[in-house]
Amino acid sequence: MSDKINNIIEELKSLTLLEAADLVKQIEDTFGVDASVAASSGVVMMPTDTSEASLESTEEKTEFDVILEEVPAPKKITILKVVRSLTALGLKEAKELVESAPKLIKESTSKEDAEEIRSKLEEVGAKVSIK
Repeated sequence: MSDKINNIIEELKSLTLLEAADLVKQIEDTFGVDASVAASSGVVMMPTDTSEASLESTEEKTEFDVILEEVPAPKKITILKVVRSLTALGLKEAKELVESAPKLIKESTSKEDAEEIRSKLEEVGAKVSIK
């Protein structure tokens, strides 16, 4: 073994039980592993893809963004009124938002709220997506 590994081993031997538990927790958090699996099988399981997107996709999504995708010209005023009622924006800000579609209408909202916003906007002719 190299000197570096020997030094690490010696340091590990000097840890208290609480320090060792903290070390294990930090290793789990840093590398995305589960030490309880390693203790029973002798093998450390590493995730195949550690990107945040893949980790989020395995969890159930609880926050959604509502995006105004398209505003047909003849329905612009009606859509503008609905956007104002949903966002509490002033007339100028709501007009700019509607005219610059695709644009984020509501960020990090519940699925129910996102669906309600979508249905209100689609009723008046807007194209809306939820992400």
